[in-house]
Amino acid sequence: MTDSTSDPRHEHHDEKFPPQQQNQPGHTDETQPTPDHGEETYTGHDRLKGRKALITGGDSGIGRAVAIAFAREGADVAIVHMAEEQEDGDATVRLIQDAGRTGVSIAGDLRDESFATDAVRRAREALGGLDVLVLNAAYQHDIDGFGSLATEDMRRVFDTNLAGTLFTARAAYPDLEAGASIIVTASIQAYNPSPGLIDYAMTKAAQVAFVKALATEAGERGIRVNAVAPGPIWTPLIPATGWDASKVESFGSDTPLGRAGQPAELAGAYVYLAAEESSYTSGSVIAVTGGKAL
Repeated sequence: MTDSTSDPRHEHHDEKFPPQQQNQPGHTDETQPTPDHGEETYTGHDRLKGRKALITGGDSGIGRAVAIAFAREGADVAIVHMAEEQEDGDATVRLIQDAGRTGVSIAGDLRDESFATDAVRRAREALGGLDVLVLNAAYQHDIDGFGSLATEDMRRVFDTNLAGTLFTARAAYPDLEAGASIIVTASIQAYNPSPGLIDYAMTKAAQVAFVKALATEAGERGIRVNAVAPGPIWTPLIPATGWDASKVESFGSDTPLGRAGQPAELAGAYVYLAAEESSYTSGSVIAVTGGKAL
């Protein structure tokens, strides 16, 4: 092994996670260890120079890592997040601005159709256009058996992951031009669902269908539609899912690489799908799962 090659089993945090729980939606400063979003490691190469991107759920976790990468690749970036995530949202905007790009924070709930529609308008106006849409906002919760699935929780999952995704995409779609890219954060749960996340897994499977269906229509306009399917990634959503201490401690240890992934390890997949080198990639799902098969 050369000095420049690292062992992916030990590249990031490869130990057990300390027991912890948070209330939804979860916050970065309460997540231990702090997720790695690429703040100290991601180096851009102007692969997205001049692009205008909107990232939902861009305040923390995968969304923050993508925002950092996009900005350092030369894109201006707007993020959408819940009002209670403003502190995380502000931190992400500062990281975008530190890269010398325009950063915009838009607070609200994408389950609200009018807000989702207005967020797209506000992003386009603030950035002077929109040609990359990352549909990343999501909600999940653990259940102790199917019979305990609460209707209120189920509807929040469906409304966030499906209605919010559709509202946002539908608002952006008519004005996207040839060369635009839509990227959905799906999940390994779409292919290998866990019983305790049954409603979440259903929405992720539906998102894959959305990508494949829209890619067929959008291709005629020169718009590409793809998804990234993460495996177990350490974000504030994990301690806010409602798992007990043993599940949190062992999170990600069942992957072939033996550990959970970090948000920074997904950023490159999103950059690829937004950049010119993926010009012949549409209707695809890229797995970033630590070796777990879709």
